[in-house]
Amino acid sequence: MAAQSSQDTAHKAGLFDIRSIIGLLLGIYGVILVITSFFTSDKQLAKADGVNVNLWAGLGLVVAALVFLAWVRLRPIVVPDDPEDGADGD
Repeated sequence: MAAQSSQDTAHKAGLFDIRSIIGLLLGIYGVILVITSFFTSDKQLAKADGVNVNLWAGLGLVVAALVFLAWVRLRPIVVPDDPEDGADGD
């Protein structure tokens, strides 16, 4: 069998990638804001000059979450299985 290159033994960071964690949190907060926007009273809308701020902020957060998750999918971080020699500072 042919020897495997270092690229073949590397794997992706997956859920441990900070971009996926940020995207997940932004998505959760965005969905919560969109849901709370359905229960906004007229008094609260009057304070915001008739703009449903929770809805727009929630939609913005959901879009930002989708951008982060697409970024993770399109440009994954590849983690090598074995670190390079001498990289530990000796």
